[in-house]
Amino acid sequence: MFRVIVGVWALIAATTLVACGQNAPDPQDVDDTPEGTQAAQAIEPPQTTAAPTHTPANTPTPIPTNTPLPTHTSTPPNTPTPTPTLPPGLIPLTDNSHEEAAPVWSPDGSRITFGSNRDGDWEIYVMNADGSNVLQLTDNSDEDTGAAWSPDGSRIAFQSDRDGDFKIYVMNADGSNVTQLSDDSGRDFTPQWSPDGSRIAFQSDRDGDDEIYVMNADGSNVIQLTDNSGEDRDLAWSPDGSRMAFASDRDGDVELYVMNADGTDVTRLTNIPDADWFPAWSPDGSRIAFASNRDGDYELYVMNADGSDVIQLTDSPGSDWFPAWSPDGGRIAFTSSRDGDFEIYIMDVDPEIYAMDADGYSRNGISTARSTMQ
Repeated sequence: MFRVIVGVWALIAATTLVACGQNAPDPQDVDDTPEGTQAAQAIEPPQTTAAPTHTPANTPTPIPTNTPLPTHTSTPPNTPTPTPTLPPGLIPLTDNSHEEAAPVWSPDGSRITFGSNRDGDWEIYVMNADGSNVLQLTDNSDEDTGAAWSPDGSRIAFQSDRDGDFKIYVMNADGSNVTQLSDDSGRDFTPQWSPDGSRIAFQSDRDGDDEIYVMNADGSNVIQLTDNSGEDRDLAWSPDGSRMAFASDRDGDVELYVMNADGTDVTRLTNIPDADWFPAWSPDGSRIAFASNRDGDYELYVMNADGSDVIQLTDSPGSDWFPAWSPDGGRIAFTSSRDGDFEIYIMDVDPEIYAMDADGYSRNGISTARSTMQ
């Protein structure tokens, strides 16, 4: 079984993260891991300072947790500290001693929401797409994570345990007018607006394990879309609203699947003995980015929407999670622990695919992208 990554996230789904057994991220490999959200939904937030995540029994947390960061050796006096040179097209948007996770672009591409524990607990923030003008949108003693913009950019759905358990809420894009949408005995995570703005899909354990549900944007008419003994999470609508991609361990390993928006015609996209999480559709619907530990630690990959032609995008010394395409399809925002704690980065992905060296700093464009096992 795997955890709900509530954010790192789900934090930490919130998006919510991680799988069981050898597929589950090792807390020792992920410093202050983001959920094991709707993780992987894949990254579950820390129990105290990390974002909320749904945690199935015995499932390790893939997102920032309370694992102490590595101790760094002091720099001798008068010895300049080397500053790593980031490759062209890779830009860090946040840089502080706290954890940031689960970036989501606004529909117009001008802003990015994310979760952070910089004020002591997980809250939702927004910043300009260049990392400037950071504003805090939520402020309470509980965990708010898993932000999702409405298609018109006027509202933001999110998950919060402010009423004692995780439920789905919605607020104006400036943080005002918070309204609770879901109210059930289970825990609800990772809200995702349909492209037309009329519905919100989410993950819930109200039937005993994590399944995918959909409701009207006002919280009415809740419908269960999946029903099996595994955990279904990390859902993502296709740009045309006809399909949903999601992560599931229904066949043993955490793999990516796609189904019609009504829950029919479930098709498996990946099939490896490792864990694949956080699917994110490209704006044109032709590709899906995701996080996977198939190379030993969590990196970002992209594949065609039918699961073919898998290409590795990052290869850093840390863990990379929560890919989010910019509305123009030219960039991907993501969460990475490459600098020691989880921060938000953006990288160029078009017009060609790039690959980073193992040090995470030297990157080269590749005309014939490196493919891996599906």
